[in-house]
Amino acid sequence: MTVNGHLEMVDQLYAEYQIPSHLTHKFPIIMIPGGGQTGTEFTGTPDGREGWRQYFLRQGYEVYVLDGVGRGRAYYAADVYGPTVQLDVEHYKYKIFSPEKYNLYPQAHLHTQWPFKSEPGDPVFDQVVAAAMPGIGDWPEVMTLSRDAIVALLQKIGPAILLTHSQSGPYGWLVADSHPELVKAIVAVEPNGPPFYDIVEIGPPNWFRDSAFKRRPWGVTSIPMNYSPPAEASGLVAVQQEKPDNPDVARCWLQAAPAHQLPNLKTVPILLVTSEASFANSYDNCTDKFLEQAGVHPTWMKLGEIGIHGNSHVMTIEMNNMEVAAALYRWLDAAPVDDRLK
Repeated sequence: MTVNGHLEMVDQLYAEYQIPSHLTHKFPIIMIPGGGQTGTEFTGTPDGREGWRQYFLRQGYEVYVLDGVGRGRAYYAADVYGPTVQLDVEHYKYKIFSPEKYNLYPQAHLHTQWPFKSEPGDPVFDQVVAAAMPGIGDWPEVMTLSRDAIVALLQKIGPAILLTHSQSGPYGWLVADSHPELVKAIVAVEPNGPPFYDIVEIGPPNWFRDSAFKRRPWGVTSIPMNYSPPAEASGLVAVQQEKPDNPDVARCWLQAAPAHQLPNLKTVPILLVTSEASFANSYDNCTDKFLEQAGVHPTWMKLGEIGIHGNSHVMTIEMNNMEVAAALYRWLDAAPVDDRLK
């Protein structure tokens, strides 16, 4: 693209891949990082342990690890992408590393899997924060660019399993919606949500309030999806539950009846993963309910209910990250995906 009289490369992502010597699965796993992160969230931990990439390579998967469009090793074209968005250090303290100290949501006190100091000056804390990257601030734009870039990668390498985390969750929905034949399964680790409106954690006694801005007017995305019947140009009509599913979660915003359906996602096996002590535990039930309402039937894996305790939103790098990876692998191994090489 020509920008201000000179050529710039734009709209690309960065992908690196490894193929194990003993390849046992037909379809690779594509690991897509969350907000403020690069692919390093999957390649190792800040205190020197192995990451999810190594685990799945050992299980016989070819693994692709991405840096998203305009982040990390995918050049940020400021004249094209506009202002950046960055995560601040306080965000890491109260929502990621030590939520139990701040008690902003009901599950926070359960957090045990980050046994390092959660203050600037601690080497592990500083390592994580130093790796945080700015990103594209325009949510509809980053979703559009990410969907198209991941589709281009799949068209080059063939069908794959998408493993998304946090901000990249909507990319999985969008790619599968636009090209279901290229997506063999989605592992959505605490995908960005909840449907329609963000929630703000405010502590007891009320715990939550809704944001004023409808960030995801198409339910789980900021840009249109292929609903049946088609959604209006402005998105879907949302209605809020009168009461939450239980006292520890937010009231969900769901579709007004009759609910529009997502036919392209119905054919894709989907795993929704929620950790015990994460802020996402306050609203992932809403994402699950929304998908069910749209005719999609994900498997919802609540880590605490299967004996994996104490995790926050960054289970990819916490002390028991390999225990979580093993749970994801067991689901993939049992999922209706013809994935084993004969």
